[in-house]
Amino acid sequence: MTKLMKHLVLLATALLLAAAAQAQVDKPVRILVGFAPGGSADIAARLLAERMAGELKQPVIVENKPGAGARIAAEMLKNAAPDGSTLMLAPIVVPVLAPLVFSKLPYNPSTDFAPVAHVANFQFGLSVNASHPAKNMQELLAWFKANPAQANFGSPAPGSLPHFFGVMIATGAGLDLVHVPFNGGGPLMNALVGNQVSSGIDTLVDQIEMVRGGKIRMLATSAATRSPLLPEVPTFAESGLKGVEGTSWFAVYAPAKTPAATIQQINAAVNKALATPELRERFGKLGLEPTGGSPADLAAIMKRDSERWAPVVKASGFRAD
Repeated sequence: MTKLMKHLVLLATALLLAAAAQAQVDKPVRILVGFAPGGSADIAARLLAERMAGELKQPVIVENKPGAGARIAAEMLKNAAPDGSTLMLAPIVVPVLAPLVFSKLPYNPSTDFAPVAHVANFQFGLSVNASHPAKNMQELLAWFKANPAQANFGSPAPGSLPHFFGVMIATGAGLDLVHVPFNGGGPLMNALVGNQVSSGIDTLVDQIEMVRGGKIRMLATSAATRSPLLPEVPTFAESGLKGVEGTSWFAVYAPAKTPAATIQQINAAVNKALATPELRERFGKLGLEPTGGSPADLAAIMKRDSERWAPVVKASGFRAD
């Protein structure tokens, strides 16, 4: 190799290294959360932020931007600079369900977001009042058939994943169940305890205290395997409802066009945070099952769940606008 060629190779290498260095996160990072402080999304983001800061060698703060089902936070992410300084922790509803139920959105997850990392899964459960005669799902389905005027289920919001789980259950069982939407998990649980609704579907963490307190009885959970939080409760599949399966999840996103090197740096920080015993323990108490993985893994999960829920949403006839 001539001296000129060696010089050109060294120069090209230096330029590549410089470009990679410029692509790294070099300023404080904020994680947008489209929900109020104190909820599971907010707590998960703060637990991640604490541990990511050391890895990124930058302050990492959580900014709550509640409202419009996290669409406000999503639009902020879309409009943020693609330099790694703005991220968003979002549940499945933002990148998967919202595009299925809204004809118009202020963002397009396919073109406005860059997947960074899958963070955690969490399950749902169906419960009845503790005084309800049904002790398992098959008994509940039989009770629904015998009492069609009371064949209903509540969810914490219209267009939520619990709403569509109810549709999936009704379809799988050949029943006509009425959906009763509430304004959040708290009002749903109050209505279930007060016998104002025959059954309710929500996250395990939003029901577990009522279950442990003997006020409601959980009949089935939504994942492929039983939850460590309530290992005595069977899954829907174990209860005879084959195909009624799925989990919600949290994931981290960056604005589209964020450099690949920056995405990889943040992804590594998230994965290292998720590997720490302290975070895994705290997540477990929230009913969150830590996951992790690559940006490509998250993209594949989004595609899989879009394909899973699109026909269910269509069958429900629900539109949010």
